[in-house]
Amino acid sequence: EESLQMWDLNKRLEVYLARVKFLEEENEVLRAEIQSAKGSSAGDSWRVKYEEELRALRDALDHAFREKCTAELARDNLYEEVQQVKTRCQKEQAAREEAKKQLSLSRKELEEERRAQIWLKERAVQLEKEVEALLEVHEEEKAGLDQEITSFSQSLESFRCAPVAFQPVEVEDYSKRLSEIWKGAVETYKTEVSQLEGSLCQAKENLWKAVEDNQQSQLQLQHLEKDLAGLKARKEMLEESLAQQWQEQRGEAEKFQLAMEALEQEQQSLRVQIARVLEDRQQLMHLKMSLSLEVATYRTLLEAESTRLQMPAG
Repeated sequence: EESLQMWDLNKRLEVYLARVKFLEEENEVLRAEIQSAKGSSAGDSWRVKYEEELRALRDALDHAFREKCTAELARDNLYEEVQQVKTRCQKEQAAREEAKKQLSLSRKELEEERRAQIWLKERAVQLEKEVEALLEVHEEEKAGLDQEITSFSQSLESFRCAPVAFQPVEVEDYSKRLSEIWKGAVETYKTEVSQLEGSLCQAKENLWKAVEDNQQSQLQLQHLEKDLAGLKARKEMLEESLAQQWQEQRGEAEKFQLAMEALEQEQQSLRVQIARVLEDRQQLMHLKMSLSLEVATYRTLLEAESTRLQMPAG
């Protein structure tokens, strides 16, 4: 019975020793792999490669951040330039409105000058008619006076016997008075005609000035419209370039975000792999400890059994 037990124990010990040897060889292989992974150039190159990739990605991120800052500065500059263009457009619009107001005022002045000119022409025609009427009346009065003088002279010739009573003193005074009235009317007419001519010349000068101001206002308005069209085209170009830069910056930001997410996923997967390797190593250490304990136990049992078997022989 003891020999059967020993044979069974020997079989179990052979199996156990074979398993221990296999596990020790596998443990040595794993230890060598771990040591090689720790101190070999492959592990270092992997780590260096990972660090280089991480450094390159950080540099790319810094470069993207710098480009973002430059793009933001360019955007701010473009915004300021757009604001300046808007203010200039507003100023041009205000100048245009002012030019339109001046044009309307000059048109009103021109209309007033035309009306004044028409009134002056009508007044001159009226004065000419009045002067013609006065001339006609004067001619009629002069003809009447001539008739009276002739009749009076005839009466004087018929009544020469009484020359004192019929002296033409009153007739001469009357003629002198009429000539003075005629001279005053002529002088008044001349002064009025000269005043009308002066006002007409002034109206013509004002009319020419208004026409010149109108032409200058139209030229200025055309220049302002051209400047406004150029500013609008420049504003559209700036807005298009700003939108294009925004789109490019958004696309680059999305690309960098995807790259960062991919790197984070890769880093997470590397952490999981490192955790698995450490866990496997811990399990191997525990298995090694248990196997060493079993080997020590079997050795003590074998030694005790060998001593027990050797004692009767002794």
